[in-house]
Parts: sequence; structure tokens; C-alpha cells
Amino acid sequence: MNAAPDHREKSQTLCGLPLSRPLVMGIVNVTPDSFSDGGLHFEPARAVEHALAMVRDGADILDIGGESTRPGAALVPPDIELARVIPVIEALRASGCGAVISVDTRKASVARAALTAGAQIFNDVSALSYDPGSLSVAASYAQAGGAVCLMHAQGDPATMQDNPSYEDVLAQVTDYLAERARLAQAAGVPLRQQILDPGIGFGKDLAHNIALMRGIDRLQALGAPLLLGVSRKRMIGQLSGQADAAKRVSGSIAAGLYAVSRGAQILRVHDVRETVEALKVWQALAEASPMRGERGV
Repeated sequence: MNAAPDHREKSQTLCGLPLSRPLVMGIVNVTPDSFSDGGLHFEPARAVEHALAMVRDGADILDIGGESTRPGAALVPPDIELARVIPVIEALRASGCGAVISVDTRKASVARAALTAGAQIFNDVSALSYDPGSLSVAASYAQAGGAVCLMHAQGDPATMQDNPSYEDVLAQVTDYLAERARLAQAAGVPLRQQILDPGIGFGKDLAHNIALMRGIDRLQALGAPLLLGVSRKRMIGQLSGQADAAKRVSGSIAAGLYAVSRGAQILRVHDVRETVEALKVWQALAEASPMRGERGV
């Protein structure tokens, strides 16, 4: 497959991380009900241990979330979400963890407290549309040298998969992200400090997800780094035939490598070590010069 043209400057960085190579964001769910690993890392100490293991495995970013946004998930009150994520972020910072820390939340109060605790990325599945205070908090992240991730979602997590519908999913998602990026810029978040995410599985069926994956190069033209979160999702199970989310590692890596080849810059994953190893091989092969007359064994 041919790689999509890359419109970013190779010297560009995101929160100090180089965008000259794909970045890996490790998922740390401090929740009892996430679709793939709900409850495994619910206790703060377990979440911190899991996060540090991901850093050892090569994670560039840790995404800490205290509210499940799986299909059908119920809203978590801000005080409960704060109690879940802030101790984990504080403990990671106290440990000397060198990875960039992201907070996965729709709530301005949680994002604000996370910034104080040491988070550098505000990852909002509602693209700053859920909470009226989120735009000003996003500007605070930018002023601190951090970044904001804007994701597309059709509907609320509780109902988003009931009957998702689009006339042209790629055009509509692209237009939506372009508009949210403009609003974020107007609020004080430069495009270079934004990340855009088409929201695979968030109010989309299999056909919608495939269309977005195939159109990543069009999204890349918006000018901000692209994040793809497809790890262990229903799409992978539908394409691979694997019903058990925890066993969708191979399919997730295949989708991730395809996304990177089309221009995605950040992969949000459960399986960090396997993804990092796959990316190392992919990048070495993509960058290697052909060696004529040499055969392997």
C-alpha cells in the first residue's frame, strides 16, 4: 500500500514529542465498566502500575480516563471522575514518569484539575462541545505548552450506536473537525497544539468506520496530527471474526499500521508493547532503501 503524503513539518513536536515518527498512546481506564478491560485497573495503585508498565513498553503518551464512553455507557458525575483520575495523575508525576500524560474527559472541571495535577493533553470525545467551560480550559492547556484532542462523535455514548446515519460520513466528519478546530483556535489553542480524531466507533457502523479509515489522508489535510483509536473495538471483531475484545490484538495492530500508512500520527492502544514492536518494523521497512541483489534467509 502507498503511504499518504505527509503535510507536517518533520521538525514539528507535540508536547515535546517528535512527530517524525508515529506516537503510541497507552489507554489507562480507571473505570469499572470499559468495554475491553473494565475493572482491571480500577484501583489507583493498579492503574499506576499498569501505566508505568506501558511506559517501559514504549508508550509515548498515557491516556487516563475515569468515565467509560463505550456504547451504552452511563454518565459519571464529576466528583466521582475526579476521584478516579486525579490520584493516578498525581502518582505518575510523583514517580518521575517521563511520558506525556493525557486526561480523557468531557468535563471542564476534571480537565482543569488534571492540568493542575500534571496532565499535558486534554482529550475530549465531544471536541469541547459537551461542557461550556471546556474552551477556556483548553486554552489553559495551550498556554501551558500542552495540547487538546478534538474527537468526532455522533450522539451521546448512551445512545450513539442505536442507528448512526450519515449522507457522506467522510465529508461530514471532516467538516465537523475543521469547524471545531477553528473554534479551538479562536479560543486560544493554535492548530499546532491540536490533535484531531475521527472517532472510530463513536456513532458509526462498520461501513462508516471503514470509509473513515480509508479517508485518513483527507483528514490529514486539516493540518493537525491525527489520532486513531481503533484498538480492540467492535470493528476489529467484525472484520476478524474475534468476539473476545481482549483477543483482538492482531487485528488492532493491522488496523493501526494501515492507519499510519495513510497518515495517522498517534495510535491510541491497549497493547503497547505489541504495537511499538510492529511500528518499529513498519518504519524500518518504510524508510529502508532497496538493496539490490541481496537475499534473506
